[in-house]
Amino acid sequence: MSVASAVAEQVLNGLVVGMVYVLLAAGLSIIFGVMDVINFAHGELFALGAYFAFAIAGPLGGAGFWVALVVAPLLVGVVGMGIERLTVKRLYGRDPLYHILLTFGLVLIINDLITSVWGKSAQPFPIPSVLDQPVALFGFNYSLYNYGIIVFGSALALGTWLLLNRTRFGMIIRAGSEDREMVRTLGIDIDRYYTLTFGFGAALAGVAGIVLGAYQNVSPTMGSSVIIPAFVIVVLGGLGSFRGAVVGGLFVGLVQTFARTYAPFLEGLIVFLLMIAVLVVKPTGLFGTSVGAGDHHDGALLHGSGGGVLSAETRAKLGYAGVGALLVVPLLAEVTGVTYSVTLLEDILIWALFALSLDLVLGYAGLVSLGHTLFYGVGAYASVLTLMHVSPSVFVALVVAVAVCAAIAWGVGYLSIRVSGVFFAMITLGFAELFYNAVFKFDFTGGSDGLFGVDAFYGLAGLGIDPGEFAVPLGPVVLDGGVVQYYFLLAVVVGSYLLARRLIRAPFGSVLQSIRESEERASFIGYDVTAYKRRAFVVSGGLAGLAGGLFAANNGYVAPSFLHWINSGEVIVMTVLGGMGTLYGPMLGAGVFVAAEDVLSSYIDQWQLVIGVLFVLFVIFVPRGLVSLPRTVADHPLFESAVGDRFHDRVGEQAGVTDPEVDRHE
Repeated sequence: MSVASAVAEQVLNGLVVGMVYVLLAAGLSIIFGVMDVINFAHGELFALGAYFAFAIAGPLGGAGFWVALVVAPLLVGVVGMGIERLTVKRLYGRDPLYHILLTFGLVLIINDLITSVWGKSAQPFPIPSVLDQPVALFGFNYSLYNYGIIVFGSALALGTWLLLNRTRFGMIIRAGSEDREMVRTLGIDIDRYYTLTFGFGAALAGVAGIVLGAYQNVSPTMGSSVIIPAFVIVVLGGLGSFRGAVVGGLFVGLVQTFARTYAPFLEGLIVFLLMIAVLVVKPTGLFGTSVGAGDHHDGALLHGSGGGVLSAETRAKLGYAGVGALLVVPLLAEVTGVTYSVTLLEDILIWALFALSLDLVLGYAGLVSLGHTLFYGVGAYASVLTLMHVSPSVFVALVVAVAVCAAIAWGVGYLSIRVSGVFFAMITLGFAELFYNAVFKFDFTGGSDGLFGVDAFYGLAGLGIDPGEFAVPLGPVVLDGGVVQYYFLLAVVVGSYLLARRLIRAPFGSVLQSIRESEERASFIGYDVTAYKRRAFVVSGGLAGLAGGLFAANNGYVAPSFLHWINSGEVIVMTVLGGMGTLYGPMLGAGVFVAAEDVLSSYIDQWQLVIGVLFVLFVIFVPRGLVSLPRTVADHPLFESAVGDRFHDRVGEQAGVTDPEVDRHE
């Protein structure tokens, strides 16, 4: 094959992949541009389309593919409209973070439903025989199905553009994206158009899933594998820009294909480098209009402070009691033989520290970091590499982990904090994905296998405790290395909480909270807002690195999964579930989430479905988190009518929260 033919083949391969990305990213971009919804469940709708087509095509034989190509996207569109009506609609006007959280819960629900019905293994989805044949063009044979993808994708993209720009439907949704209240005053039911728009975007994702499913296989992981590239595309093209989604999709498809062939080391890295560069230089992307485009919400992040029923003194006593109980657990576990409880508590404590670190930037500085797993994963790698090559001391390893992550956080923050809102969330996600893909490329990180078999020593210069050899009888209890490890972990987590609380109660914390409430006002009175947010980001990154380092040192291994974006989603879930802006709330949320996951997974296979449903309900009805749940119940009309105003008033007094009517007139 000549060089020209080889290049032509790579171009065609890039266009095939790019057309799938166009169909996927177009729906994602339309939904955001019109409705301000960052839909992390878009990838699962993509997978759902492939599975619907697989289920429809199988019994129908040769004609099944063509029937599925029409019917399956319609079914996905109906599912999308149901999602919008039942869940997304309730969050209009809130900060985009709540859309991210809601759709993250939907990811758990839809993915678990897919695996429950079709299993966890990949399934072959054959294409019609008429398309499964080579065509000789440009001096080489190429699949007719691949040509079909390019032609079909182009026609569908053109039809979508005409729908958006040449029809009454398109005119109304474009007007609604600019000023929905004005459209309502004209007598148009804009909510119905929003539902149709969400359904249309979901249907486009379904089409993309069918096309790719027949190109390779259908599998439950196909949604999670494409959602991040889809976000890269909409960022490159411009959030909310259909033209940007088309250009970005084709561009990313071509770049990935050529990198895979001619620069394999850059595969998986180059698109994220481009994403970061675009966000730094031109946050609106290639075809975005303005930084505020699509930003029609007037809601703020809802923190949990002041939302409970307990006074600060009572909460402090409960905190002391909780730490006391945690001190006793290993001893009880030794007596009863239920040692697994200690392992579970270690996981909870590490995730609690991770959630605490995120709360410093999310709950107090108002920065939504979708890439916080970057620091958790890098901290784990730094800790293990230090233990392997520098010193066996856990103390040294953790200091290195914190220092490395703080330095990276400063660099990432220097570039990221120049942008705000959705753009900040996306650039942190880009950095996390860049590091995630990078660890596969190097031998010193262990590649896809990670690093295993690391021994840790709790001491310095040979003085300390070797967990593998330590054992001290204490009556019926033997204090071994595992107990030492647990108590060290508990001491670090409690100390980190006290440090974070000290920072928040200091003038530094007061400035952060003023920035969260009104960045413009804080800047007006003379504070360097960017510098304060960057410092908070550095502290947060260091604590997240400490959490990752603790996990790696305790378990003796590290793997690329530590850097997977799903960890960022889960820690945000924990932070909001507990109640952001409280420090202790996210730690409580981490405990509830990890314990629920452990208990449910022991009894039912569909535990993700249960957690997803519960979390969606919390995002909708209890957005301030668990710490505000008693107050939310006390404020409910049914509760008030049942117990009267006396309990309601007592709750408010204990929480230090006055009547909102009084606040309004003060």
